[in-house]
Amino acid sequence: MAIISALLIAAVVAVLAGSMLTRQTVFTRSLEAEQLRVQGQWLLQGSLERSRQLLWDARQKDVLTRLDQPWARGQGGGFEGRVEDEQGKFNLRNLVNRGQPDAEQLQSFERLCRTIGVDPAVSQRISRRVIASYVAPVQYPMLRSLDDLSGIEGVGPVLLRRMQAFISVLPVNTWVNGNTASAELLSAVVPQLSLSQAHGLVSERDSGQWFINRGDFVNRLHMPHVAVDSVQVGITSEWFRVLGQVRRDQRRVTLEALLHRPEDRQPHVIWSRVGV
Repeated sequence: MAIISALLIAAVVAVLAGSMLTRQTVFTRSLEAEQLRVQGQWLLQGSLERSRQLLWDARQKDVLTRLDQPWARGQGGGFEGRVEDEQGKFNLRNLVNRGQPDAEQLQSFERLCRTIGVDPAVSQRISRRVIASYVAPVQYPMLRSLDDLSGIEGVGPVLLRRMQAFISVLPVNTWVNGNTASAELLSAVVPQLSLSQAHGLVSERDSGQWFINRGDFVNRLHMPHVAVDSVQVGITSEWFRVLGQVRRDQRRVTLEALLHRPEDRQPHVIWSRVGV
């Protein structure tokens, strides 16, 4: 009986010790996760402020928004991230103008979707959802980012990642920036401009021959029948998105933020999201 009692006591002690070690491990991991979150948030906040300053410095030096400016380069120093010009993409907000669907913008969006391989039925569902969010906002909440389209049939993570490079969602109607837009987008927003012609235009631009104004852009299309007033392509931008992450061991903290840079003051944050 004494031996059995000793064994039982030893078993109970072992169970209690194991339970204490498990709780200690969980507690330690929780502390590490919280420490990572706090450190990551500080690094992300610093990177966000640096992005704001880079955008403001560029605006002070040059009215043009171009891809050879410092803000367009990747950031380091513990932060893996980048700044994207959201006006170098198709703004879904443009599908509605003064409370009504914009037929010309709808055609541009459909051309872009065909070019980047989005099924026509899916692009039509996206258009209807976007228009409904502005025409009937009580029934359909307004979009804040492309992720809000994930509930639409046919719109999955793979398609959303593909669309991120060409499509944005901004709070106001905007023009496309000819100095940062892709060939795919330019061929979509300028009727009769083929994709091969757009690639040639972008190649010329990225070699250092930046568009200095809208008239310059239209002249270099070499399409005499296109009127300057009919092309909604500009040479500067006000809206930017910051994307990045901080890594520690196997964990990471991510950041996504939308910045607005008016002409007369420093960029400010419209919204931001931090995730672990």
